Amino acid sequence: MPHLMNTYARLPLAFVRGEGSWLVDLQGKRYLDALAGIAVNTLGHGHPALVKALSGQVARLIHTSNLYRIAEQEQLADRLAGLSGMDEVFFCNSGCEANEAAIKIARLFGHHKGIDAPAVVVMEKAFHGRTLATLSATGNRKAQAGFEPLVGGFVRVPFDDLAAVEAVAQHNANVVALLIEPIQGEGGINVAHNEYLQGLRRICSVRGWLLMVDEVQCGIARTGRWFAHQHAGIVPDVMTLAKGLGSGVPIGACLVAGPAAGVFTPGNHGSTFGGNPLACVAALTTLAVIEADGLMQRAAVLGERIRGGLREGLVGVAGVVDIRGDGLMIGVELDRNCSELVTLALDAGLLINVTVDRVVRLLPPLTLSDSEAEQVVAILTRLLRRFVGA
Repeated sequence: MPHLMNTYARLPLAFVRGEGSWLVDLQGKRYLDALAGIAVNTLGHGHPALVKALSGQVARLIHTSNLYRIAEQEQLADRLAGLSGMDEVFFCNSGCEANEAAIKIARLFGHHKGIDAPAVVVMEKAFHGRTLATLSATGNRKAQAGFEPLVGGFVRVPFDDLAAVEAVAQHNANVVALLIEPIQGEGGINVAHNEYLQGLRRICSVRGWLLMVDEVQCGIARTGRWFAHQHAGIVPDVMTLAKGLGSGVPIGACLVAGPAAGVFTPGNHGSTFGGNPLACVAALTTLAVIEADGLMQRAAVLGERIRGGLREGLVGVAGVVDIRGDGLMIGVELDRNCSELVTLALDAGLLINVTVDRVVRLLPPLTLSDSEAEQVVAILTRLLRRFVGA
Protein backbone atom coordinates (compact mmCIF):
# COMPACT_ATOMS: atom_id res chain seq x y z
CA MET A 1 0.00 0.00 0.00
CA PRO A 2 2.78 2.47 -0.91
CA HIS A 3 0.48 5.32 -1.92
CA LEU A 4 -2.08 5.15 0.91
CA MET A 5 -1.51 7.68 3.68
CA ASN A 6 -0.48 5.84 6.84
CA THR A 7 -3.54 6.65 8.96
CA TYR A 8 -4.75 3.12 9.74
CA ALA A 9 -3.04 0.05 11.19
CA ARG A 10 -4.89 -2.15 8.74
CA LEU A 11 -5.28 -5.87 9.29
CA PRO A 12 -3.68 -8.04 6.58
CA LEU A 13 -6.80 -9.13 4.71
CA ALA A 14 -9.27 -7.71 2.20
CA PHE A 15 -12.89 -8.66 1.57
CA VAL A 16 -14.33 -9.21 -1.89
CA ARG A 17 -18.01 -9.74 -1.14
CA GLY A 18 -20.59 -9.87 1.61
CA GLU A 19 -23.58 -12.14 2.19
CA GLY A 20 -25.91 -11.20 5.04
CA SER A 21 -23.86 -11.35 8.25
CA TRP A 22 -20.84 -12.82 6.47
CA LEU A 23 -17.83 -11.43 4.62
CA VAL A 24 -15.59 -13.36 2.23
CA ASP A 25 -11.89 -12.56 1.73
CA LEU A 26 -9.63 -12.90 -1.32
CA GLN A 27 -8.85 -16.51 -0.46
CA GLY A 28 -12.53 -17.42 -0.12
CA LYS A 29 -12.51 -17.69 3.69
CA ARG A 30 -15.79 -16.68 5.35
CA TYR A 31 -16.01 -14.46 8.45
CA LEU A 32 -19.00 -13.89 10.69
CA ASP A 33 -19.27 -10.09 10.92
CA ALA A 34 -19.91 -9.01 14.51
CA LEU A 35 -18.69 -5.47 13.82
CA ALA A 36 -20.84 -4.40 10.82
CA GLY A 37 -18.37 -1.82 9.58
CA ILE A 38 -18.32 -0.29 13.11
CA ALA A 39 -22.13 -0.12 13.48
CA VAL A 40 -22.62 0.94 9.85
CA ASN A 41 -23.99 -2.11 7.99
CA THR A 42 -27.37 -2.11 9.70
CA LEU A 43 -28.90 -4.47 7.11
CA GLY A 44 -25.81 -6.64 6.80
CA HIS A 45 -24.24 -7.18 3.38
CA GLY A 46 -26.05 -7.41 0.07
CA HIS A 47 -29.56 -7.00 1.47
CA PRO A 48 -31.86 -7.44 -1.56
CA ALA A 49 -34.13 -4.49 -0.72
CA LEU A 50 -31.16 -2.15 -0.37
CA VAL A 51 -29.45 -3.46 -3.51
CA LYS A 52 -32.63 -2.95 -5.52
CA ALA A 53 -33.28 0.53 -4.17
CA LEU A 54 -29.71 1.72 -4.72
CA SER A 55 -29.47 0.20 -8.19
CA GLY A 56 -32.67 1.90 -9.24
CA GLN A 57 -31.60 5.26 -7.81
CA VAL A 58 -28.17 5.10 -9.45
CA ALA A 59 -29.91 4.60 -12.79
CA ARG A 60 -32.24 7.56 -12.16
CA LEU A 61 -30.17 10.22 -10.38
CA ILE A 62 -27.19 10.27 -7.99
CA HIS A 63 -26.50 13.91 -7.22
CA THR A 64 -27.75 17.41 -7.98
CA SER A 65 -26.51 19.54 -5.00
CA ASN A 66 -28.43 21.49 -2.40
CA LEU A 67 -28.89 24.41 -4.76
CA TYR A 68 -32.15 22.65 -5.67
CA ARG A 69 -34.90 20.78 -3.86
CA ILE A 70 -34.30 17.07 -3.43
CA ALA A 71 -37.49 15.03 -3.05
CA GLU A 72 -35.77 12.08 -1.36
CA GLN A 73 -34.13 14.40 1.15
CA GLU A 74 -37.46 15.95 2.07
CA GLN A 75 -39.01 12.50 2.49
CA LEU A 76 -36.16 11.39 4.75
CA ALA A 77 -36.37 14.56 6.84
CA ASP A 78 -40.09 13.95 7.36
CA ARG A 79 -39.43 10.33 8.30
CA LEU A 80 -36.73 11.14 10.82
CA ALA A 81 -38.79 13.95 12.33
CA GLY A 82 -41.69 11.55 12.76
CA LEU A 83 -39.53 8.94 14.47
CA SER A 84 -37.74 11.38 16.76
CA GLY A 85 -40.16 14.20 17.53
CA MET A 86 -37.59 16.69 16.20
CA ASP A 87 -38.45 19.67 13.99
CA GLU A 88 -35.68 20.26 11.42
CA VAL A 89 -32.93 18.18 9.80
CA PHE A 90 -29.60 19.09 8.20
CA PHE A 91 -27.95 16.36 6.12
CA CYS A 92 -24.22 15.81 5.78
CA ASN A 93 -21.93 12.84 5.14
CA SER A 94 -20.56 11.56 8.46
CA GLY A 95 -20.84 11.58 12.23
CA CYS A 96 -18.11 14.14 12.78
CA GLU A 97 -19.80 16.47 10.29
CA ALA A 98 -23.10 16.06 12.11
CA ASN A 99 -21.40 16.83 15.43
CA GLU A 100 -19.58 19.79 13.88
CA ALA A 101 -22.98 21.14 12.86
CA ALA A 102 -24.28 20.62 16.40
CA ILE A 103 -21.33 22.54 17.89
CA LYS A 104 -21.86 25.39 15.42
CA ILE A 105 -25.56 25.50 16.34
CA ALA A 106 -24.62 25.71 20.03
CA ARG A 107 -22.21 28.58 19.41
CA LEU A 108 -24.64 30.52 17.22
CA PHE A 109 -27.38 29.91 19.78
CA GLY A 110 -25.10 31.33 22.46
CA HIS A 111 -24.20 34.40 20.44
CA HIS A 112 -27.88 35.05 19.82
CA LYS A 113 -28.23 35.13 23.62
CA GLY A 114 -25.47 37.71 23.88
CA ILE A 115 -22.77 35.33 25.15
CA ASP A 116 -19.44 36.24 23.55
CA ALA A 117 -17.59 33.01 24.43
CA PRO A 118 -20.23 30.25 24.53
CA ALA A 119 -19.14 26.94 26.07
CA VAL A 120 -20.37 23.36 25.68
CA VAL A 121 -20.24 20.75 28.44
CA VAL A 122 -18.71 17.47 27.19
CA MET A 123 -17.83 14.14 28.79
CA GLU A 124 -14.70 12.26 29.78
CA LYS A 125 -14.07 9.26 27.47
CA ALA A 126 -16.37 10.77 24.84
CA PHE A 127 -15.71 10.42 21.12
CA HIS A 128 -17.34 12.85 18.71
CA GLY A 129 -15.02 12.81 15.69
CA ARG A 130 -11.64 13.89 14.32
CA THR A 131 -12.23 17.35 12.89
CA LEU A 132 -10.58 19.98 15.08
CA ALA A 133 -13.78 20.97 16.86
CA THR A 134 -15.11 17.43 17.36
CA LEU A 135 -11.63 16.23 18.37
CA SER A 136 -11.54 18.99 20.98
CA ALA A 137 -14.93 17.83 22.28
CA THR A 138 -13.64 14.25 22.41
CA GLY A 139 -12.36 13.01 25.77
CA ASN A 140 -9.36 11.05 24.51
CA ARG A 141 -5.90 12.57 24.97
CA LYS A 142 -4.31 9.88 22.78
CA ALA A 143 -6.46 10.97 19.82
CA GLN A 144 -5.84 14.67 20.53
CA ALA A 145 -2.06 14.46 20.97
CA GLY A 146 -0.13 16.41 18.37
CA PHE A 147 -3.06 18.46 17.13
CA GLU A 148 -2.80 21.29 19.64
CA PRO A 149 -3.86 24.02 19.95
CA LEU A 150 -7.27 22.47 20.31
CA VAL A 151 -10.49 24.42 19.88
CA GLY A 152 -11.57 26.11 23.09
CA GLY A 153 -15.05 26.47 24.51
CA PHE A 154 -15.50 23.00 26.03
CA VAL A 155 -15.99 22.15 29.72
CA ARG A 156 -15.30 18.49 30.52
CA VAL A 157 -17.03 16.48 33.25
CA PRO A 158 -17.17 12.77 34.21
CA PHE A 159 -19.69 10.63 32.31
CA ASP A 160 -22.90 9.63 34.13
CA ASP A 161 -22.20 12.10 36.98
CA LEU A 162 -25.10 14.50 37.44
CA ALA A 163 -23.50 16.30 40.41
CA ALA A 164 -20.56 17.33 38.21
CA VAL A 165 -22.94 18.90 35.68
CA GLU A 166 -24.82 20.67 38.47
CA ALA A 167 -21.53 22.15 39.69
CA VAL A 168 -20.71 23.47 36.23
CA ALA A 169 -24.19 24.96 35.97
CA GLN A 170 -23.67 26.90 39.19
CA HIS A 171 -20.23 28.26 38.34
CA ASN A 172 -20.03 28.80 34.56
CA ALA A 173 -22.33 31.42 33.08
CA ASN A 174 -20.98 30.90 29.55
CA VAL A 175 -22.35 27.36 29.09
CA VAL A 176 -25.01 27.17 26.38
CA ALA A 177 -25.22 23.43 25.65
CA LEU A 178 -24.31 19.93 26.74
CA LEU A 179 -23.17 17.20 24.33
CA ILE A 180 -23.37 13.52 25.30
CA GLU A 181 -23.45 10.03 23.83
CA PRO A 182 -26.24 8.07 25.56
CA ILE A 183 -23.91 5.08 25.14
CA GLN A 184 -20.21 5.78 24.70
CA GLY A 185 -18.99 3.55 21.88
CA GLU A 186 -15.29 4.29 21.42
CA GLY A 187 -15.09 4.99 25.15
CA GLY A 188 -15.85 1.35 26.00
CA ILE A 189 -19.63 0.74 25.66
CA ASN A 190 -20.48 2.86 28.71
CA VAL A 191 -24.25 3.14 29.15
CA ALA A 192 -25.74 6.28 30.71
CA HIS A 193 -28.42 5.59 33.30
CA ASN A 194 -31.92 6.72 32.35
CA GLU A 195 -32.14 8.83 35.52
CA TYR A 196 -28.94 10.61 34.51
CA LEU A 197 -30.27 11.49 31.06
CA GLN A 198 -33.52 12.66 32.62
CA GLY A 199 -31.50 14.82 35.02
CA LEU A 200 -29.57 16.33 32.13
CA ARG A 201 -32.82 17.16 30.37
CA ARG A 202 -34.05 18.90 33.52
CA ILE A 203 -30.84 20.91 34.02
CA CYS A 204 -30.73 22.00 30.39
CA SER A 205 -34.37 23.09 30.44
CA VAL A 206 -33.93 25.08 33.67
CA ARG A 207 -30.65 26.68 32.59
CA GLY A 208 -31.66 27.38 29.01
CA TRP A 209 -28.95 25.08 27.61
CA LEU A 210 -29.32 22.94 24.52
CA LEU A 211 -29.31 19.21 25.28
CA MET A 212 -27.39 17.64 22.39
CA VAL A 213 -27.20 13.85 22.03
CA ASP A 214 -24.67 12.10 19.81
CA GLU A 215 -26.49 9.02 18.49
CA VAL A 216 -23.97 8.39 15.71
CA GLN A 217 -23.11 4.89 16.96
CA CYS A 218 -26.01 4.00 19.24
CA GLY A 219 -28.88 5.29 17.08
CA ILE A 220 -30.98 3.74 14.30
CA ALA A 221 -32.65 0.90 16.26
CA ARG A 222 -29.39 -0.62 17.55
CA THR A 223 -30.50 -0.57 21.21
CA GLY A 224 -34.08 -1.70 20.69
CA ARG A 225 -35.43 1.84 20.27
CA TRP A 226 -34.99 4.09 17.27
CA PHE A 227 -32.66 6.24 19.34
CA ALA A 228 -30.95 5.28 22.60
CA HIS A 229 -32.09 8.37 24.51
CA GLN A 230 -35.71 7.27 24.01
CA HIS A 231 -35.21 4.64 26.72
CA ALA A 232 -35.13 7.58 29.16
CA GLY A 233 -38.30 9.12 27.73
CA ILE A 234 -36.65 12.43 26.86
CA VAL A 235 -36.51 14.61 23.74
CA PRO A 236 -33.23 16.46 23.10
CA ASP A 237 -32.82 19.83 21.45
CA VAL A 238 -30.16 18.54 19.03
CA MET A 239 -29.46 14.97 17.87
CA THR A 240 -26.73 13.73 15.55
CA LEU A 241 -26.89 10.59 13.41
CA ALA A 242 -24.69 8.81 10.87
CA LYS A 243 -23.14 5.29 10.72
CA GLY A 244 -26.13 2.90 10.53
CA LEU A 245 -28.48 5.40 8.92
CA GLY A 246 -27.42 4.52 5.35
CA SER A 247 -26.38 0.86 5.82
CA GLY A 248 -22.99 1.57 4.26
CA VAL A 249 -23.76 4.57 2.07
CA PRO A 250 -22.22 7.67 3.72
CA ILE A 251 -24.82 9.94 5.30
CA GLY A 252 -25.04 12.01 8.47
CA ALA A 253 -27.78 14.14 9.96
CA CYS A 254 -28.15 16.85 12.59
CA LEU A 255 -31.70 17.16 13.90
CA VAL A 256 -32.99 20.07 16.00
CA ALA A 257 -36.09 20.89 18.01
CA GLY A 258 -37.44 23.55 20.34
CA PRO A 259 -34.96 26.37 21.01
CA ALA A 260 -32.45 24.94 18.49
CA ALA A 261 -34.94 25.06 15.63
CA GLY A 262 -34.43 28.00 13.33
CA VAL A 263 -30.92 28.80 14.60
CA PHE A 264 -29.35 28.00 11.23
CA THR A 265 -30.42 30.22 8.35
CA PRO A 266 -29.15 30.34 4.73
CA GLY A 267 -25.40 30.91 4.67
CA ASN A 268 -24.72 29.60 8.19
CA HIS A 269 -23.86 26.05 7.16
CA GLY A 270 -23.84 23.75 4.16
CA SER A 271 -22.65 20.55 2.49
CA THR A 272 -21.95 19.79 -1.16
CA PHE A 273 -22.80 16.10 -0.97
CA GLY A 274 -25.05 16.08 2.08
CA GLY A 275 -28.48 14.54 1.57
CA ASN A 276 -28.07 13.67 -2.09
CA PRO A 277 -30.68 11.35 -3.67
CA LEU A 278 -28.54 8.19 -3.43
CA ALA A 279 -27.70 8.60 0.26
CA CYS A 280 -31.28 9.47 1.17
CA VAL A 281 -32.68 6.45 -0.65
CA ALA A 282 -30.22 4.28 1.27
CA ALA A 283 -31.48 5.75 4.54
CA LEU A 284 -35.16 5.55 3.60
CA THR A 285 -34.72 1.90 2.64
CA THR A 286 -32.83 1.14 5.84
CA LEU A 287 -35.59 2.62 7.98
CA ALA A 288 -38.30 0.84 5.97
CA VAL A 289 -36.66 -2.59 6.30
CA ILE A 290 -36.04 -2.10 10.03
CA GLU A 291 -39.72 -1.38 10.52
CA ALA A 292 -41.10 -4.02 8.15
CA ASP A 293 -38.92 -6.82 9.49
CA GLY A 294 -39.16 -5.89 13.18
CA LEU A 295 -35.40 -5.46 13.42
CA MET A 296 -35.60 -2.92 16.24
CA GLN A 297 -37.38 -5.39 18.49
CA ARG A 298 -35.00 -8.17 17.43
CA ALA A 299 -32.02 -6.00 18.37
CA ALA A 300 -33.26 -5.86 21.95
CA VAL A 301 -33.94 -9.61 22.10
CA LEU A 302 -30.73 -10.71 20.39
CA GLY A 303 -28.62 -8.32 22.42
CA GLU A 304 -29.94 -9.73 25.67
CA ARG A 305 -29.44 -13.26 24.35
CA ILE A 306 -25.81 -12.57 23.40
CA ARG A 307 -24.99 -10.87 26.70
CA GLY A 308 -26.73 -13.66 28.61
CA GLY A 309 -24.84 -16.31 26.67
CA LEU A 310 -21.53 -14.60 27.32
CA ARG A 311 -22.29 -14.24 31.04
CA GLU A 312 -23.19 -17.91 31.25
CA GLY A 313 -20.12 -19.02 29.31
CA LEU A 314 -17.75 -16.76 31.23
CA VAL A 315 -19.18 -17.05 34.73
CA GLY A 316 -16.42 -17.22 37.30
CA VAL A 317 -13.69 -16.56 34.73
CA ALA A 318 -11.01 -14.42 36.32
CA GLY A 319 -10.04 -11.50 34.11
CA VAL A 320 -13.56 -10.71 32.86
CA VAL A 321 -14.50 -7.43 34.55
CA ASP A 322 -17.91 -6.72 33.02
CA ILE A 323 -20.31 -7.62 30.21
CA ARG A 324 -22.51 -4.65 29.36
CA GLY A 325 -24.40 -2.81 26.68
CA ASP A 326 -27.87 -2.33 25.27
CA GLY A 327 -29.36 -4.15 22.31
CA LEU A 328 -26.75 -5.01 19.70
CA MET A 329 -24.15 -2.69 21.19
CA ILE A 330 -22.15 -4.92 23.51
CA GLY A 331 -18.88 -4.62 25.41
CA VAL A 332 -16.87 -7.23 27.30
CA GLU A 333 -14.31 -5.59 29.56
CA LEU A 334 -11.20 -7.49 30.64
CA ASP A 335 -8.66 -6.62 33.30
CA ARG A 336 -5.82 -6.45 30.77
CA ASN A 337 -4.95 -5.26 27.28
CA CYS A 338 -6.69 -7.59 24.85
CA SER A 339 -5.96 -6.00 21.46
CA GLU A 340 -4.51 -9.27 20.16
CA LEU A 341 -7.98 -10.82 20.42
CA VAL A 342 -8.88 -9.09 17.14
CA THR A 343 -6.31 -11.23 15.27
CA LEU A 344 -7.18 -14.36 17.23
CA ALA A 345 -10.85 -13.85 16.32
CA LEU A 346 -9.91 -13.42 12.66
CA ASP A 347 -8.21 -16.81 12.73
CA ALA A 348 -11.46 -18.21 14.16
CA GLY A 349 -13.55 -16.56 11.42
CA LEU A 350 -15.08 -13.82 13.58
CA LEU A 351 -14.83 -10.04 13.14
CA ILE A 352 -14.71 -8.09 16.40
CA ASN A 353 -13.09 -4.91 17.63
CA VAL A 354 -11.22 -3.88 20.79
CA THR A 355 -11.59 -0.32 22.07
CA VAL A 356 -9.82 1.48 24.93
CA ASP A 357 -7.39 -1.50 24.89
CA ARG A 358 -9.46 -3.66 27.26
CA VAL A 359 -13.04 -3.78 25.90
CA VAL A 360 -14.13 -6.25 23.23
CA ARG A 361 -16.79 -4.45 21.21
CA LEU A 362 -19.60 -6.21 19.33
CA LEU A 363 -21.77 -4.25 16.87
CA PRO A 364 -23.32 -6.90 14.60
CA PRO A 365 -25.85 -6.13 11.86
CA LEU A 366 -29.47 -5.96 12.96
CA THR A 367 -30.21 -8.78 10.49
CA LEU A 368 -28.15 -11.26 12.54
CA SER A 369 -29.95 -14.61 12.81
CA ASP A 370 -30.50 -16.63 15.99
CA SER A 371 -27.97 -19.26 14.94
CA GLU A 372 -25.41 -16.60 14.02
CA ALA A 373 -25.86 -14.97 17.44
CA GLU A 374 -25.16 -18.37 19.01
CA GLN A 375 -22.02 -18.70 16.90
CA VAL A 376 -20.78 -15.29 18.04
CA VAL A 377 -21.25 -16.33 21.67
CA ALA A 378 -19.61 -19.73 21.19
CA ILE A 379 -16.54 -18.43 19.32
CA LEU A 380 -15.99 -15.42 21.57
CA THR A 381 -16.46 -17.41 24.78
CA ARG A 382 -13.89 -19.95 23.65
CA LEU A 383 -11.42 -17.22 22.66
CA LEU A 384 -11.84 -15.27 25.89
CA ARG A 385 -11.45 -18.33 28.12
CA ARG A 386 -8.29 -19.30 26.27
CA PHE A 387 -6.96 -15.73 26.35
CA VAL A 388 -7.31 -15.28 30.11
CA GLY A 389 -6.14 -18.83 30.81
CA ALA A 390 -9.42 -20.10 32.22
